[in-house]
Amino acid sequence: MQQSRPAESNASVAIEEITGLREHGWLQAVLGSQAFWVSVAVILICIATAFDQPAFATKANFFNITRNFAAIGIMAMGMTAVILTGGIDLSVGSIMALVAIGAARVLELGYPWYAAYAAGLTLGLLAGGVNGWLIAYVRLPPFVVTLGMLSIARSLAVVLSGNRVIYQLGEGGPVFKAIGGGQISGFLPFLQGSWIDLSNQFAVLVVMALLFGFIFKATAWGRYLFAIGGNENAARMTGIPVDRIKFQAYLIVGLTTAIAALMMAGWQGSASNGMGKGYELYVIAATVIGGANLAGGHGSAYGAFIGAALIFLIRNSLIMFGVDANWYDLFVGLFIIFAVLIERVRGRRAG
Repeated sequence: MQQSRPAESNASVAIEEITGLREHGWLQAVLGSQAFWVSVAVILICIATAFDQPAFATKANFFNITRNFAAIGIMAMGMTAVILTGGIDLSVGSIMALVAIGAARVLELGYPWYAAYAAGLTLGLLAGGVNGWLIAYVRLPPFVVTLGMLSIARSLAVVLSGNRVIYQLGEGGPVFKAIGGGQISGFLPFLQGSWIDLSNQFAVLVVMALLFGFIFKATAWGRYLFAIGGNENAARMTGIPVDRIKFQAYLIVGLTTAIAALMMAGWQGSASNGMGKGYELYVIAATVIGGANLAGGHGSAYGAFIGAALIFLIRNSLIMFGVDANWYDLFVGLFIIFAVLIERVRGRRAG
């Protein structure tokens, strides 16, 4: 034990160096945060849309927007952990389908809702664990591994479902649906009426954003994520268990994807093998737009939250203004490119 203390001390100092985390004034930190400017964009879009479209600033519309982006935001929390290490996960949409089908099959066989949740969470952890093991310990590229899992998980979902939509959820179905599709009351005075309904999915997203925000900022594990993404070789030299942390990051994104899948299946009251198609784009977009650097070492839970809010707010605003929905992905793509461009400019100024 006596020999390990100096190593821990040296590692602590080195971690601060390789993460690039420094003490700044609060105003400098806020103005230098991409998440802050995304928040400003969200506020301006809300004001402009509400001014022209009175139906926008209603309790019903607020409920729909927050419910719709909640699943993406929940998955984006885990994706942020992966991207902080310099990795990526392209399989989250397919894992979502596999988890939903697995849980629905358990319910269909007559098992209770908690058995379905246990099965779904296990499937998410297994898929994330396979990704993480191949990436962290076999040292395969994250892009290749998760692209392969994208195909594998989707195929397993098709086979497990018998290529059908599962909507007969048995005796455990009512509770399962209530968890994913239920709502709670909240107080937001800026809408029409003070008390509004918030979906359970959105409530879970808020709790997870607070939890992951604490983990990223105030725990050793969170600092390790930043260190690995900042300079993996230097992180290894400081004694950080790089392989184990990377493996755990992929476990986490598998878990958050499973949570989102279970709640979405409950909300929809059914499960299909097509669930989650294209969601990997929106999850990655939410993290990148919120300030995460695809090269690793930079990102935040709040950034993932506000990034998810922005991309679904764009969709809602386009619908409000009568714009063809086929333009939606174009705007998402432009925001991704713009976010990466801003990150590149910020990097050059910092250098």
